[in-house]
Amino acid sequence: MHAEDLKTRVADMIRTEVVPALEMDGTGIEVVDVSDGIAQVRFAGACASCPSTIMTLIMGLEQELRARFPEIQFLEAVP
Repeated sequence: MHAEDLKTRVADMIRTEVVPALEMDGTGIEVVDVSDGIAQVRFAGACASCPSTIMTLIMGLEQELRARFPEIQFLEAVP
């Protein structure tokens, strides 16, 4: 499968299932890239500068992404 297709599927899942919950706290998320088994996301807004919040989000979201998209091995937050 083409990497762009995977990025689109990941972005669609995050947009429909994750963004609404994050927006309630004033936080945004953007899928930057998905390649070589790594999904890179960028957080914005209220929680973007809080390391503990980002780690909590990463751990939960990574588990969900790995379950839905076996091609993804890691989730990485990028600046």
